[in-house]
Amino acid sequence: MSEDVGGLLVVDKPAGWTSHDVVARARRFCGTRRVGHAGTLDPMATGVLVLGVDRGTKLLTFLVGCDKSYVATIRLGVATLTDDAEGEMTQTVGVADVPALEAGLPAAVAALTGTIQQVPSAVSAIKVKGVRSYTRVRQGDTVELAARPVTVSRFDVLAVRPGTVAPELGPPVEVVDVDVEVDVSSGTYVRALARDLGTALGVGGHLTALRRTRVGRFGLADAVSLDELTATSEAEGRDGIPLLPVAEAARAQLPVHDVSAEEARALGYGQRIPSAVAGADAVAAIDPQGQLVAVLDETRPTARAKVVFAPAPAKA
Repeated sequence: MSEDVGGLLVVDKPAGWTSHDVVARARRFCGTRRVGHAGTLDPMATGVLVLGVDRGTKLLTFLVGCDKSYVATIRLGVATLTDDAEGEMTQTVGVADVPALEAGLPAAVAALTGTIQQVPSAVSAIKVKGVRSYTRVRQGDTVELAARPVTVSRFDVLAVRPGTVAPELGPPVEVVDVDVEVDVSSGTYVRALARDLGTALGVGGHLTALRRTRVGRFGLADAVSLDELTATSEAEGRDGIPLLPVAEAARAQLPVHDVSAEEARALGYGQRIPSAVAGADAVAAIDPQGQLVAVLDETRPTARAKVVFAPAPAKA
């Protein structure tokens, strides 16, 4: 795949794969080492993973901070070390009174909606004195992470399902599985939402299923499975991989400034041009041929290029 053929590849990540596993497979499909992703998904999670290929990697910076949507299942009555189903149980309170829990659920969900202070899950990639938090936890250290502001713009309960689980040790535990759908800002841990919902209701909680349905404006309808990519690669080679061109990807995600040929040339030389999208800090500059020239900072009267995709042509 040539350097001038780049873009985004939206993958529906399967369960059991790390984000790095998917990147490694995409490098093989696309025939390039220049592949990155716009936000990690835990191995147990499935769904939208946005990859940048070749020049598309330059767009990832503007996708990492996008809002995201998930569907998830929260199990109330049991807490785990990792706040999800992959960790060992640390608390098995159970749900003794299901009607009372259901009655208290709306208020507990409302308290976790909006702009909140969230303590990230201890088993996370956040560094503490240069060491990943999950590494410290697995070494037996006690990790206390600082709360940070996040925004949960939607937290909808889709279904409430009482059930029973059998721990490895001890009697069966009555639990309640809550299916939810959330829209959250970048940096929000859905595992932590599950933990905090269980804490608020006094029974503990953890995540048993997580599927990312959207990253910015890219959703499951835009995604292809690894099985589909494998079949396409085997049948058509790397040229059959369905990359979304950088200009189209930028138009889908960013406000657009249609620039003239002269302005495109100026941007390629590192010069500023008049801003057209007042106050926007990431604007796609598209030239008359429909090519992405640069991503602009237009927070001032004159726009500067944050990333240039099409340098000015060499002088004769």
